[in-house]
Amino acid sequence: MAHTRAPSRALSLHDAVQLTRTGDVWLFRRASPADGAAQSGAGVPVDHVGMAVVIEDLPPLIWHAELGHSLADAWTGRHQRGVQLHDLSDAVCVWKKRYGQQAWLRRLSGPAGDGGVTREMEDAVLRSVARLDGKPFPTTRGLPEGWLGGKLRWRQSNDTIFCAELVAATYRAMGLLPGGRPLRAHDPGRFWAAEQVPLKDARLGDEIRVDVPVEGDPCD
Repeated sequence: MAHTRAPSRALSLHDAVQLTRTGDVWLFRRASPADGAAQSGAGVPVDHVGMAVVIEDLPPLIWHAELGHSLADAWTGRHQRGVQLHDLSDAVCVWKKRYGQQAWLRRLSGPAGDGGVTREMEDAVLRSVARLDGKPFPTTRGLPEGWLGGKLRWRQSNDTIFCAELVAATYRAMGLLPGGRPLRAHDPGRFWAAEQVPLKDARLGDEIRVDVPVEGDPCD
């Protein structure tokens, strides 16, 4: 099936959720006046990253790691910190309302054309969820040490996992991310277009701003 180019304009949350497919990346950064259009310059701060999981009759979900526990995990049904699988719309609303974050979508173009991933890749995603769901997120105190350790290739504990590390690990399980670079060396900003994660037989499209309309705000 031919890949359908995503619109360059901003999308409503509803339209973006309907458009997203497994493997797409969702980025969150603090909103600013410059967010009227997608930016591609280097040094754009990104606070959080997650990956869409859209399989069969399941609602669109986001696979990510965070300190919060306000939403029920779709895999366990529990409210937990760390690695979580959440309803995508609900998660975007939390990051908008509670953290003041603007959401952006980057669509994955992969071996399967429109939708990006194969059935085998979807199976790899589910295995990653089964293996990593509930794994703790690093404490606030441990964030700088863990991130710097990854950058410097220090050996790190497997007891905790960062949001960008989780997306990188899942991409690697899907066969999309080559080995060699430590998973913990990935930070959220690396998934912005200015960095362009070097994927294998796949690419991430430009950022699409995702807006929650004021009228009939779905986050209320």
